[in-house]
Amino acid sequence: MLGTLGPLGTLEVVTTVLVGLMVGVEFSVAFVMNRILDALPEDSAQLGHAHGGRMLGALMPYWYGGSLVLSVIWAVAGWHHPGAGLVLTAAGLLVVSVVMSVLLLVPINNRNKTWTPEDRPADWKRQLHRWRRYHHVRVGVIIAAFTLLVAAR
Repeated sequence: MLGTLGPLGTLEVVTTVLVGLMVGVEFSVAFVMNRILDALPEDSAQLGHAHGGRMLGALMPYWYGGSLVLSVIWAVAGWHHPGAGLVLTAAGLLVVSVVMSVLLLVPINNRNKTWTPEDRPADWKRQLHRWRRYHHVRVGVIIAAFTLLVAAR
């Protein structure tokens, strides 16, 4: 099926699906997984957050980076096609999400993923709440990027 779309159409579909899946994972973290973890006893909640930080922290840089690269390729390859401005704007929003990640979320996550109940800082909950606020904003940014990619397709 993708072969019948041509190279640009295939790029559009693959990019849109990749970004859509990323949005789904990040939305789930924000509005499902964090609530589940927060309902666990304190030590279990903190251990779950640390494990999630390690697991997703290893994967998400590639996912965000790959989504951004594919969006930029789409914007360049489809420059003279309808929707190119939407794709370029989506790529810009993905840049914002990467910058937010590097400057705001990753430093907190890098601390969080090493904590144990024995050595976590006294303000660990406050740090996780700050991470969550930044994450909610980032989720909004990537939802907007995804919406633009869908509209451009």
